[in-house]
Amino acid sequence: MPAIVGVAQVITLGNSSTFHIGDVYKIMPFSSAKTFSGAGSFNTGEQLTVRNQLSSTNTYDPDIVDQSNLLNM
Repeated sequence: MPAIVGVAQVITLGNSSTFHIGDVYKIMPFSSAKTFSGAGSFNTGEQLTVRNQLSSTNTYDPDIVDQSNLLNM
């Protein structure tokens, strides 16, 4: 459904950010990343209690490419 959009001011966008208004035909990423972290690494909040008796991060990845960005132009 078509949309008429007024003025949009964008101050900043990150490296792989996506900004769209209205109808979109195709949105494709231009970058990809892989993050390895241990147990409780991304926990946030007030009065957080994390008990990890044994934490081990497995970084073994047998495949070569997880997400291809070959045809994203």
